[in-house]
Amino acid sequence: MTSSLCFNLATGAYFASMVLFVVYLASRINGTALLANLLAYAGLAVHTAAIGLRWYESYQAPGGVGHAPLSNLYESVVFFAWTIILIYLIIDLKYRQRAVGAFVVPFAFVAMIWAQLRLNDSIEPLVPALQSNWLTYHVITCFLGYAAFAVACGVSIMYLIKIGKEEKTPSNNPAGGVLSIFPSTKILDDINYKAIMIGFPLLSLGIITGAAWANYAWGTYWSWDPKETWSLIVWFIYAAFLHARFTRGWVGRKAAWLSIIGFCATIFCYLGVNLILSGLHSYGG
Repeated sequence: MTSSLCFNLATGAYFASMVLFVVYLASRINGTALLANLLAYAGLAVHTAAIGLRWYESYQAPGGVGHAPLSNLYESVVFFAWTIILIYLIIDLKYRQRAVGAFVVPFAFVAMIWAQLRLNDSIEPLVPALQSNWLTYHVITCFLGYAAFAVACGVSIMYLIKIGKEEKTPSNNPAGGVLSIFPSTKILDDINYKAIMIGFPLLSLGIITGAAWANYAWGTYWSWDPKETWSLIVWFIYAAFLHARFTRGWVGRKAAWLSIIGFCATIFCYLGVNLILSGLHSYGG
């Protein structure tokens, strides 16, 4: 059993889960949603094993210098997918709103299929700047935060779809069809808020550990590298979200749009900076 095979199995499980969630939206059969969730759990278990196996395989690679599988774009993408499913399942334990899976699991599947088909999965020695335990602390905290923002984005899309339909539907004739199994707009708004409340402190820890790592590797805590700058932009967007909610009572449509904008900025911070802009983080490509 190799990590590549396990990653492929996890991708298959996420695909099947995603398809069943879509079927659930169309059929409204609760058993379909349960099976979709079980496949997400199975995919997460296999995915976890794959990450562990890849870590072990790094010790068997030429040079024998093992390291956490978080050091290149392929490894970070598959880890991002893992964190998305993890955060989704944690939130699902509280809310039990299975329709949310149809809008979150696809993020993990797309990440996995892109990594499997388009990215180089070879295990290579770490460049000197990455030879630090700060790598593990920084990447784990950042990607758990990113994953929480992905869940928030998914439920925000659901919120905008549902509120748009409700505004066009007479109050004495509630929306039917697919929208009838969506959580209420109040619950969707609450999940959005709770997910960002999970993600924001994790992102903050990611920025702090990144600054400590930068000082260890390059002798300075902050150098206004494009990645650092965009991380700060993302931090300010979500800080604005929480500030507006606490002080101005921002809920509903405004909160949903800001959550989606924040996740778009997050994806650019993660992929756009690595692949388009040059800087200290360009090795990620």
